[in-house]
Amino acid sequence: MRAAVCQHEEFRVEDLPEPTPGTGQVRLRTVRCGICGSDLHARHGADDWADMTARIGYDRTARSHEPVVFGHEFSGAVAEYGPGCRRAVPEGAPVVALPMLRGAHGVDGTGLSTFAPGAYAEQVLDEESLMFAVPNGLDPAVAALTEPLAVALHAVRRGEVGRRQVAVVVGCGPIGLGVILMLKAQGVRTVVASDFSPGRRALARACGADVVVDPRELSPYDAAPAKGELRELAAGLELMVGVAEKAARVPGGWAALGLAERFGIAPRHPVIFECVGVPGVIEEIVAGAPLLSRIVVAGVCVGTDHLTPAMGIMKEVDLRFAFAYTPPEFRRTLHLLAEGKVDPRPFITGTVGLEGVDAAFAALADPEAHAKILIDPASGATAP
Repeated sequence: MRAAVCQHEEFRVEDLPEPTPGTGQVRLRTVRCGICGSDLHARHGADDWADMTARIGYDRTARSHEPVVFGHEFSGAVAEYGPGCRRAVPEGAPVVALPMLRGAHGVDGTGLSTFAPGAYAEQVLDEESLMFAVPNGLDPAVAALTEPLAVALHAVRRGEVGRRQVAVVVGCGPIGLGVILMLKAQGVRTVVASDFSPGRRALARACGADVVVDPRELSPYDAAPAKGELRELAAGLELMVGVAEKAARVPGGWAALGLAERFGIAPRHPVIFECVGVPGVIEEIVAGAPLLSRIVVAGVCVGTDHLTPAMGIMKEVDLRFAFAYTPPEFRRTLHLLAEGKVDPRPFITGTVGLEGVDAAFAALADPEAHAKILIDPASGATAP
């Protein structure tokens, strides 16, 4: 089979042996595969990725000198089952799958390890238990985005956003756009999107953002503030003294105040999604956000970053990190797509064949030109 192989930061198309499914595995014919931001980073920073994952107990991430086939956002068709499979989905049927493969060394992330080659190829292996039939005749290009949109759904769930809360999305690349789509699918009424790029701001509007801002002109936290937010530390201190004064003057005031604390009654605050993944952005958000804000980090920064803990302490922000998704979230995302409740087509901006992977990576460096480029192994397109 043909595959786009990355080694020493360069791509080449090679003929590789057809993969053979093991026990409980299935071989898929790749129909579409998305280019993820993590793929862009891994091309030039594979060793940083490998060093980082080794520190947290996974030492099989591909390094720059190793030939690796990227690709973990894919849709395909069942080509062959391995031994021990239930074969619930007919051969030839369209499917998507969580990108993980169990081998002799354990479970590997598809497209991230030489032990689990990815879908920048005509065929890819996966676990039958992680595979889902694509319902409702869903376009395979849209189905391929199940994986990144499941990442977005998980981040939104980590944020625990109420429908009446203001959600702020910082960074409108594919993950930020996915978060916007999922926030609106969850019924969040006010979504503020912030990005320096005019093109990405336009995509944010197309994906349903209610307020879109250029952060050079307006802080996203000032674009649609909820009544009762504490904007600065001075306001928080004033509130504490004022509440104490009122409680002391009113009979039973302290008891009422204790009851309010017991039931979690507190000033309103936004939920902010960091979808940039560049050093310094988390610190900027902590500095600019209202007091008590909940910050969900979905942008992937592989290098070291800096943070002033005292600032977060004095503003009492809630800092959370979101990684990947659960199998039920992946399945739920597929059905949201198939039922038309989430439509990512506005940010699918191009398609290439295997020979066009290098050109696609170059094109994605320009945020005004592209957001999400898909690979069609059957296509001869060399440019998106």
